[in-house]
Formats: sequence, structure tokens, C-alpha cells
Amino acid sequence: MSNDDLWVFPCDFMFKAMAHANQQAEDHIVSVINRHVPGDYVPKLNPSKNGNYVAVTVTFQATSKEMLDEIYLAVNSLDCVKVCL
Repeated sequence: MSNDDLWVFPCDFMFKAMAHANQQAEDHIVSVINRHVPGDYVPKLNPSKNGNYVAVTVTFQATSKEMLDEIYLAVNSLDCVKVCL
């Protein structure tokens, strides 16, 4: 079984990124997702214990693995993002 067999598109997808804790990080992440999947997103934010980082979670409708790959690459390239999960 290949990894492609694990996905059935379209599907709801929960995207999560860890970023430096500031308003621009949240805005930048949502902006990138909006370029690929336009929508009115309200991300779920979970700050780190010391408040230096924030987990930003956005759920959207994914239509292909290629779309997810593009979003992961684009968000991961943001300076404020430490890692995408």
C-alpha cells in the first residue's frame, strides 16, 4: 500500500504549524492557505508554555495530495514558521 492509498479526496484536513508567537505569524499562515483554498478561516491557537511559540491549526477542504504538498512547502518557507506538522 502506498501513501497515496491512505488519502481519499476531497477531505477535511487539519493543518498545523508551529511559529514564533506574534500576530503576523498567524496572518501569514492563513494567507498562504487562503491562496490555495480560499475561505474564511479562524485558526485555533495554542501558545507554548513560555509564550515564545504558538501552534496554529487551520482546517480546510483538501482536494489532492499535490495541493497539500504546495501548502506545506509554502507555509514552511515562511520565516516565522519553525515546523509544519
